[in-house]
Amino acid sequence: MKKIYQDSTFYLIIFILSYFIYIYPIEILNEFLFKEMANRRLSLYYSLLVSVIIIFYFRSKNTFYPIKIFVYEGMGIGFISFWVVNVALILNFFLNINTYKLGIITLILIIFIVSYGLLYGRLIFLKNLTISSNKILNNYNFIFISDVHLGSNSINHLKKILKKIKNIQYDFLLIGGDLIDSSSFNINKLSIFNSINKPIFFVSGNHEYYVDNYKEKLNKLKDFGIKILNNESSILKEINLVGIDDNQLPEQQLKHALKLIKNNNFNLLLIHKPSIWLKIKENVDLMLSGHTHNGQIFPFNFFVRLKFKYKYGLYTNETSNLYVSSGSACWGPKIRIGTRNEIIYINLKSKIKN
Repeated sequence: MKKIYQDSTFYLIIFILSYFIYIYPIEILNEFLFKEMANRRLSLYYSLLVSVIIIFYFRSKNTFYPIKIFVYEGMGIGFISFWVVNVALILNFFLNINTYKLGIITLILIIFIVSYGLLYGRLIFLKNLTISSNKILNNYNFIFISDVHLGSNSINHLKKILKKIKNIQYDFLLIGGDLIDSSSFNINKLSIFNSINKPIFFVSGNHEYYVDNYKEKLNKLKDFGIKILNNESSILKEINLVGIDDNQLPEQQLKHALKLIKNNNFNLLLIHKPSIWLKIKENVDLMLSGHTHNGQIFPFNFFVRLKFKYKYGLYTNETSNLYVSSGSACWGPKIRIGTRNEIIYINLKSKIKN
C-alpha cells in the first residue's frame, strides 16, 4: 500500500512539473505573441505525453540520447522559462505593456539566459581554501571534488577536471560522492585515474546507488587506485580521514562517524550530504560535503535552502569547519545560473610555530 501511495505521488509530481516546466511557458509566450489562449484539453494531453516520456526515461534507465536531452535540457530550459514568463506577466499586470513586444523581449531574454547557463555549465573553476589548525605540526595540501555525475556527463568532463589539477602540488585527492550516476556509464573509463600518482579516497553519494549492479561497479574503483571509505577511516600522517557511506540514515552516519573520531588527530570527515554537521561539529575539525549543487540554477538555490541549512560555502564553529561544494559538474541540465562547477584546493596550515 505504501509503494502504491509513493508511486502515485511520484506520478502526480511529474505530471504537475511537466505542465509548469514544459508546457506553461510555451502557452504564455503563445498568448503574448499571437494572442491565442491556451486550449486546456491540449495542455492536458501534452502534459500527459511529457510525463510518460520522463517516467519512461527514469524508470527504464533508458540511454537513448534524444530522450535524455529532452528530459534534462528541457528541464533546465523550462525552469528558466517558467520564471522569466512569470516576471513578464507581473510586469504586464502593473505596466500594461504591449504584449507582442513583451513576448519578443521575454523570448530573447530566455534565449540569452539559457545560452549563458549552457556556457557557464561547462566551465570548471579552481577555488582555494585555507584552513588553520593547532592539531597539526606540518602543512598539507589536498583536492576535493564531488558530484561529477559521469553518465549524465561524459568522461571528457572528468578529463577537464584532471587537466585542471595536473600541475598542482597536492598530497591526496578526495571524491565526495556522485562520481557516477548512470547504469550506461562504462566504469572502465575511470582508468584515467591511474595517471594520478597520489592517494585517492572516495565516499559514495546517493546517485551511485541508483546504478544497476552498483556493488560490482563500486568494487571496481580499486582497480583505478581509488580507495573507498565505507564507514572507515584512514590515517594520513597527522590527519584522520573519516569516510561515511551515503546509503544509510543520518542517525547511522553519525554513529559510525563518532566511532571513527580520534581526538589526537586532525579529524577530516568526508560525507556526501551536509546533513549531520549540527550534531558532529564539536567532534570534527573539517567536514567536506557536496550534493546540493548550491541549487545549480537560480532561483532554485532558495528551495535547496529549505532542505539543507548549510547549502554552499564555508561554515565555521569555533575550531571546526564545514565546506559544502557546489559540485564539480552539473546534474541533469548542463546549465548553471548564479552557481559554478568547482574544484576545491585546500591548504591545511599549522598554527603551531616551529
